[in-house]
Amino acid sequence: MSYYTHTESPIGNFIEKDFGNNFEYSVNETGMFPEYPHIVWVGSAATDQGFRFAKVKKTVAYILTGEDTLERWFLKSNQEYVV
Repeated sequence: MSYYTHTESPIGNFIEKDFGNNFEYSVNETGMFPEYPHIVWVGSAATDQGFRFAKVKKTVAYILTGEDTLERWFLKSNQEYVV
């Protein structure tokens, strides 16, 4: 998976363990779902919102895929960007 050009202010990226896909993430500054401090950039901004609310930790990410649906993704690696 490649990086998306619609990613806004990324603070890091991770590779999820099951499929080896690479995702970038940013700080959640939307004011929505404050219990999820991150936004993981997924999909296409042309076909959906382009991100999911998440809580990214060192070895696991909790991804809110619907208002009541939470997925747990195990991470192969997680790298925070140095700004």
